[in-house]
Amino acid sequence: MSNFSSIQPKKVLFIATRQIGDVLVTTPLISKARELWPEAEFHFLGYRGKLDMLKGNPDISEYIETSDRPGFAEYLTLFNRLFQRYDLAIVTQPSDRAYLYGLVSAFRRVGILGGHPQGKGGGGKQNAWKKFVSMHNVTVDYFAQHVIAEKLRLLEVFFRNPNDIFKEPISVTPPEDEVLTPVIAGQLNQAYVVLHPGPLTAYKRWPLAYWQQLITWLTQQGLQVVLSSSSAKQDLQLNHDILSLLDEATRKQVIDTAGKLSIPQAGTLLRGAALYIGVDTSITHLAAACNTPTIALFGATPPTNFGPWPNGFVGDQPYQLRARTQTIENVTILQGPGECVPCRKAGCEDRADSHSECLDLLEPSQVITAAKQILNQ
Repeated sequence: MSNFSSIQPKKVLFIATRQIGDVLVTTPLISKARELWPEAEFHFLGYRGKLDMLKGNPDISEYIETSDRPGFAEYLTLFNRLFQRYDLAIVTQPSDRAYLYGLVSAFRRVGILGGHPQGKGGGGKQNAWKKFVSMHNVTVDYFAQHVIAEKLRLLEVFFRNPNDIFKEPISVTPPEDEVLTPVIAGQLNQAYVVLHPGPLTAYKRWPLAYWQQLITWLTQQGLQVVLSSSSAKQDLQLNHDILSLLDEATRKQVIDTAGKLSIPQAGTLLRGAALYIGVDTSITHLAAACNTPTIALFGATPPTNFGPWPNGFVGDQPYQLRARTQTIENVTILQGPGECVPCRKAGCEDRADSHSECLDLLEPSQVITAAKQILNQ
């Protein structure tokens, strides 16, 4: 590996053209880059509507938003805006488009290279040109390398000793607070737990009846329950279905945010919670970043790759690949049984609308036991 520790870029562009969770996990990278280059100007390029995770980030001076499917005119405008404006582009996603943005915008590039979802190698031809246009690359490892470490290793080439990257505590930076809407704030009148049942894809779902049992138990402990969701129709319907299973007394102790909170408002809600419980989704990462006691329900996804980062952790890997229960700092990860866990497939049928047997077998009693331990501390 070549050493470019003498490089001092004046303008740096971070590129993360994916979902809000993918944006959030770039924040340790941004913080570490700030330590390297205290005088540099940092800009961030991402999809429109996905950059709320960076609201108030002290290190980013300009945000550049693009559509996830730009037309020719938008491409042209964006390329004119980006063309050779930067000394360095840091490409945090392995997509062709992200690399093209990096190629257009900067004199030098470092970037992530893709790999096979089940860790079987591959991507050679597709990665060849990306290696050619980069001064340094990091290859995705979906089983052994945490996504936070993956992003941070993009900076290895700029350190005299790359191992120094992981010698200090590493934290994820959540968005700054935003006042809750009066309708929701007015209903919060006692200690509360936030639940987020809705993942982006069906194979990360936990069964409806299990949420019902968990909510019933939480309210019996004298806690309010706040149901979080995005504004997506499927998430709103999922929460509606869960509420329909509750008896009247339990239902009165549940607040449905109905997708009406912004990401910064969700952060405010999470900071005040006694506990957060959710599936493998971006809000679970946000809860951990807000230092809220967090229980994450994991199925097919390896926690070693995308488990919520425990703030202040020193090192490059907080988690084991497989453990029914593991707690690091404020984060508890629960996994279902089975030798196939985690498979890194899209559920048992390897498609977005599949079920996942490991989550079907992750019983409410396991979640309740973990919640008891946290709430009784």
